[in-house]
Amino acid sequence: MLGRVPAELSRVCDAEVLVLDDSSADATFDVSTAVQRSGRIPFPVHVLYNPVNQGYGGNQKIGYHFAIKHRFDYVALLHGDGQYAPEALPDLLEPILGGGVAAVFGSRMLTRGEARRGGMPLYKRIGNRVLSAFQNAVLRTSLSEFHSGYRVYSVDALRRIPFDSNTNGFHFDTEIIVQLLLWRMRIVEVPIPTYYGDEICRVNGIKYAADVVRTVLVARVQSLGLLYDRKFDADRAGKYESKVDFPSPHRTAIDLVRRGARVLDLGCGAGYMAAALRARKGCTVTGVDRAAPSAPEAVDEFVAHDLDEGIPPLDLSQFDYILLLDVLEHLSSPEQFVADLRHALRATTKPTILASTGNIGFAANRLMLLVGQFNYGKSGILDITHTRLFTFGSFRRLFDQAGFRVREARGIPAPFGLVVGNGRVSRTAAALNEALLSISRGLFSYQIFFVLEALPSLESLLGEAHAESARRVETAAGRLPQKETTSAG
Repeated sequence: MLGRVPAELSRVCDAEVLVLDDSSADATFDVSTAVQRSGRIPFPVHVLYNPVNQGYGGNQKIGYHFAIKHRFDYVALLHGDGQYAPEALPDLLEPILGGGVAAVFGSRMLTRGEARRGGMPLYKRIGNRVLSAFQNAVLRTSLSEFHSGYRVYSVDALRRIPFDSNTNGFHFDTEIIVQLLLWRMRIVEVPIPTYYGDEICRVNGIKYAADVVRTVLVARVQSLGLLYDRKFDADRAGKYESKVDFPSPHRTAIDLVRRGARVLDLGCGAGYMAAALRARKGCTVTGVDRAAPSAPEAVDEFVAHDLDEGIPPLDLSQFDYILLLDVLEHLSSPEQFVADLRHALRATTKPTILASTGNIGFAANRLMLLVGQFNYGKSGILDITHTRLFTFGSFRRLFDQAGFRVREARGIPAPFGLVVGNGRVSRTAAALNEALLSISRGLFSYQIFFVLEALPSLESLLGEAHAESARRVETAAGRLPQKETTSAG
């Protein structure tokens, strides 16, 4: 395959080849490094091995990040299973080299009968045409096919779309097409030959089709303003009483934070949380908000900063915990803030994130909707200052798409302590509410509480691939000992 990359590419551009082995069990890495060392390829060859499988979409993300980091102008996606001809690369490059084109797709359907002559099974031809017709109808496009694995992208176009928020699954290709369309970027198709041999297909066709249908419907419905998915977004203070003495996100956080920890309280408000952490857990607390706490001594350090302007100018690696308690729903763009927070967490050792918000799916809200009522108020889940309303699912997606993992999700009962005081009645009501949480967290949680951690960034995954590749090359050269294996019995 590598030997078939046409040498004439060097006459139109400075070409390099990247082989990204996604933790395969075959000899891809060894064969590719042998070709790399042989010097038979007239281009620089980079061979990387992911120590952990990232999936079809995840592997592409790393490759595109490599192209962006090394300031390439264009990047070509070419599957390694032999279905697509490397000899066609100059034809795919030609339209994009002239400028004004974000992507060029090699299409097996532009030339009538080409897919059949190339051996594409009948069921795949039918599925391709039916799915592509559906996608064209929903997205109002006229592409001959959406499912080619032979593409050339402008790296500048990739910089402008949030491809890193896309799935790691096989419908990554569909999501990136949707993004190009939403960002109003030009796509050109070029006819290509295809070949189907005895390669193994690892795609579950039914699941893939369902994921594709769901993706385009979400994109379409979002354009009607009926839901929100950050990866398809092309447009891109009040006084509160203490909640630390009864079941609440604040008391839950106090229970979870370890003694003596360094804590960053984003949206610290009056400083109730900071004061409790210092008094009960001996923590060092830095508070951030637009205005200083009414009791300045509540925090060890205060930073005046409007969270709507982004992440505060602090070294986040110095903290053990970052608190986002009842904060995100007040921001003009929680999605952007969470994405910026993930970007700011670059250190190897990352703080634990504790986040909470109201649950719009709470039983009382559903009952109100049942009788035709939806009323904002001065506080509570429908606080008039809220810019977002969340369920467990949508709150999880907010963090998932920004690169966080939810380590723990909890339901929090209603704040009876604020309503009737922190006495026997409120404690009994809270206990009953907590019992109901075991029946249905989504229905009986007044608030949502997440314990989160940042997932590895594309930069760190690329670094791991470099390190693992170097280790494998050294091992193959005999300069490092092979990993020992043992067997029992």
